[in-house]
Amino acid sequence: MFTQRLSRLALAAIFPAATLFHAATTHADTLDDIKSRGTMTVAIDPTFAPYEYTDANNAIVGYDPAILAAVAKHLGVKVEYQRMAFSGIIPGLLSHSFDLEGSALNVTAERAKRIAYVVPTSKTVNGALVRADFSKIPSKPTPESLAGLTGAVKTGSAPEQILKQFNDTLKAKGLAPINLLSVDSVDQTVAALMTRRADFVFDDLTVLAGVIKQNPGKMKLTGELGPSQWISLATRPDDTRLNKAISDEILSMKKSGELARLQKQYLGVTFDTPTSSFIPAQ
Repeated sequence: MFTQRLSRLALAAIFPAATLFHAATTHADTLDDIKSRGTMTVAIDPTFAPYEYTDANNAIVGYDPAILAAVAKHLGVKVEYQRMAFSGIIPGLLSHSFDLEGSALNVTAERAKRIAYVVPTSKTVNGALVRADFSKIPSKPTPESLAGLTGAVKTGSAPEQILKQFNDTLKAKGLAPINLLSVDSVDQTVAALMTRRADFVFDDLTVLAGVIKQNPGKMKLTGELGPSQWISLATRPDDTRLNKAISDEILSMKKSGELARLQKQYLGVTFDTPTSSFIPAQ
């Protein structure tokens, strides 16, 4: 999923807005328009579980729709989804084809030049999955704590590249490298773990939380390890009032514990998301 996410979240930066959408009439204030209409039009690509996907009845559900439902309730309006390919979402947002975008976006400095993120609701970060009886990796791991162990990872994935970078660090410190067992799927990494061919599985924490849910009592997660990126929703840069209204509701959900509850329900893990200064340096 981590690799899929990186490729999918990067697509929207490729196509300029003019190639995909014609500019619509600029609204004086999008928040006032939403309240006047009684609906909040949100573009979404519901193919990215657990963040946004469709259920058996083809209804749009997931972590982000749950947050948007809370925002809409706070504003006293309904959510009207506009389904579209992920690559068209940022161009469509900038050409005023809808009110805001509702698909998970990695927070990047480059993208922040074009759109305005609301406060983050999650993040993409990796961790180690181990057998329930395995104690060689601490709850707050470091690359050094993986030295000499065997890690199962998906071939060609971002987690695999991170483990290779860890090995560079270990080599520079004169420590034993991580033995990489590269396979084709998450299922194969888990099989390697449970047959003791690997000491740990290294992948995105939300992926690993899903594995634990499917195999209760057999495995456990360590803490975050390696680089991370915040995940957020976004508005147009000039929609400052709408952006603040959404951010304020997310912060209220964070304070009440509702955001953590939704993270646990949909993502399987919780993140203490920041309230400000979350845009990375260029």
